[in-house]
Amino acid sequence: MYIGLDLGTSSLKAVLMNDDQQIVAEHVVSLSVARPHDGWSEQDPQSWGVATDEAMRALGKSHDLSGVTGIGLSGHMHGATLIGADDAVLRPCMLWNDTRSAVQAAAMDADPQFRATSGNIVFPGFTAPKVDWVRANEPEVFDKIAKVLLPKDYLRLCLTGEHVSEMSDAAGTSWLDTGARDWSDDLLAACHLDRSHMPRLVEGSQVSGALRADLAAVWGIRSAVVAGGGGDNAAAAIGAGVVQDGTAFLSLGTSGVLFAANVGYRPDPATAVHTFCHAAPDTWHQMGVILAATDALNWLSGITGQSAAELTADLGDLRAPSKTLFLPYLGGERTPHNDAAIRGQFLHLDHSSDTAAMTRAVLEGVAYAFADCRDALAATGTTLTRALAIGGGAKSDQWLRILASTLNIPLDVPKDGDFGAALGAARLGMMAATGAGAEIATQPPLSHEVAPDTTLTDAFREAHQNYKAAYAAIKALK
Repeated sequence: MYIGLDLGTSSLKAVLMNDDQQIVAEHVVSLSVARPHDGWSEQDPQSWGVATDEAMRALGKSHDLSGVTGIGLSGHMHGATLIGADDAVLRPCMLWNDTRSAVQAAAMDADPQFRATSGNIVFPGFTAPKVDWVRANEPEVFDKIAKVLLPKDYLRLCLTGEHVSEMSDAAGTSWLDTGARDWSDDLLAACHLDRSHMPRLVEGSQVSGALRADLAAVWGIRSAVVAGGGGDNAAAAIGAGVVQDGTAFLSLGTSGVLFAANVGYRPDPATAVHTFCHAAPDTWHQMGVILAATDALNWLSGITGQSAAELTADLGDLRAPSKTLFLPYLGGERTPHNDAAIRGQFLHLDHSSDTAAMTRAVLEGVAYAFADCRDALAATGTTLTRALAIGGGAKSDQWLRILASTLNIPLDVPKDGDFGAALGAARLGMMAATGAGAEIATQPPLSHEVAPDTTLTDAFREAHQNYKAAYAAIKALK
């Protein structure tokens, strides 16, 4: 038996997986986020251990955990968890969506060594600029830092007593030499840090430590190793079986991710594509990221007072793209624009524009944003031939038909089941405990394929060009 712990922003999810890789139990514990100032987003790291204890006790009430031999970890990336020499937390963790360090991020990104070594733009959400913000604004805290840990790695410290991270999460700090899969002494020095401040690194499928005996006794586990684990998207890829070169998934969640696995390291920071280590050894991955996917539909839902299901119920059959355009930049955009200031737009509204037309425009606008990500990936040399569709929005076949025809690739829809980060974490726990390789990370059984409508692909290609021209025009007005 194996356990996967997925530390999300709003909840911690624990799953129990058997030797056949079937999820037999799960438990979710809610977490809260503090936003004391505009652009700030913080969480109390102590709450992660409390939530884990609650989840493990709940699993133990319904199932015998004595046979658990491996535990895997997944978590939201980029958070800055600062601890002192006694492992005490020095301040609340600044989360991935905390943007207070924009000035520090811009200064780092202007230093060519950061893009050259890390393979990525230094975004304000990444870890390094957050820690540099602390240096500039809370020097008394900075001077006490003994270790900088990512959120899931602080949870690991609670579970094992070890300071360890792994490659996929470390790649999102702006301190990793992503090609060499090692900390960069030069990037650390540029931030007034050194290796002594960093956890040691393992691969996601390797053993990072053993579960503490006192916790094992409380939870009814004889003994278990804790795997390196993975950042949330890398772990989700392990859960979805997206490991082999050229495999991909499209995640249609609150935000959107177009994720491709690579056997080689192919960075191109100028595209705003994230190029990170994968959670499996000797592999990397690339991600095009859009900030509002189902979030855009939920926004329209709030404006109209109709649920997302009601909005999409009467759109009719897929036809030529809508003349109305929507740019889903409600909170800026990541790939390919790296533009925090741009905002959403409706264009070409007229007296005939009704709720259905605006809904159709939102679905198509998100598809065009994914097409921007596809093109950015192609600019790095990564060409997608098909992708697994996951996330809440993937339940809409109509949205998937729009996406498939816009991207001009088939989308595979899995059968019902959870193929996310928690399953991926459990699989990594299984690899660490048994010595199995990434071959156990198989793709899920498929329900059906959504193929591009070849009679509409040219029309969607033209509409995507209009969408890009609209962005350029609005950008020029700023």
